[in-house]
Amino acid sequence: MLPVLRCFLFSVILSGMAGNLSWGAETSGLPLPRFVSLRSDEVNLRTGPGVRYPVDWIYTRRDMPVEVIAEFEAWRKIRDWQGTEGWVHQSMLSARRMVVVIGPQQRKLRSDPDEKAPALAILDANVMGRLTACPKDKTYCRVDIENIQGWLKRDEFWGVYPNEYIE
Repeated sequence: MLPVLRCFLFSVILSGMAGNLSWGAETSGLPLPRFVSLRSDEVNLRTGPGVRYPVDWIYTRRDMPVEVIAEFEAWRKIRDWQGTEGWVHQSMLSARRMVVVIGPQQRKLRSDPDEKAPALAILDANVMGRLTACPKDKTYCRVDIENIQGWLKRDEFWGVYPNEYIE
């Protein structure tokens, strides 16, 4: 009977640990999901929330936007614009809002939030910039890309939610 009791206790402990992962959302008190950016040119993406978990990927783009989708103590589960997920330490993340241009074709950074506004720059996919505003009831957001401030359509970049407004 002792081995059966051990198995039962072990399964109870494991289920309690799994429950803690879902409680982790209250660690920072910030909403989930949310967008942040990478603080360093070298950020280890781990398979779990801790240094004992193996590094699955190493990001090498400082300021790259990522989405925090879960929290566990000082660890944040993130997702990048390509859908890759894993865990990073909170110290590797910044609240700075960044965006990455997506899509197979080039995008126009416009002078005003209008399809007919003149282009200030032509942007290739994977270009990153800083998100500065997403006005209410607008399909465009204001971004700063290499010190050029202009407007991009929300569906031309990754780093803001469809109904999110930033003033």
